[in-house]
Amino acid sequence: MLRLALVLSLAPLSLFAQEVDCVNQPTQLDMTMCAHMDWQAADAELNLVYADAIAAMQDSDAAYLPQGATEEDRLRAAQRAWVAFRDANCDVAGSQMRDGSGEPMLVNICLHQMTLDRTAELATLLGDY
Repeated sequence: MLRLALVLSLAPLSLFAQEVDCVNQPTQLDMTMCAHMDWQAADAELNLVYADAIAAMQDSDAAYLPQGATEEDRLRAAQRAWVAFRDANCDVAGSQMRDGSGEPMLVNICLHQMTLDRTAELATLLGDY
């Protein structure tokens, strides 16, 4: 959890993104900041697709009048579980460079990739509705 706090502390660094060269990443800090920005962009896309998926579930729930947990409830529970898994999994991924300057970069790379994968899963789910 400490490592996740370290990663989240990089959020204010995105204010200086225009000064970072993500093509020719000369420093560890630049690489970490670029990985963080990639994850933030992927997370924004995930949030858009997730909102569409929630809307589709709400429409489906209204059409079928389900008993018990609604599709929306199930998706929300799945997303909460996925976020917890993503955070724990990426914390492990960062431990390859535990306490090193590259650890936050590895965590951000993992967050980025897992977020892209989850966005694709949600997009596929949307295609079924």
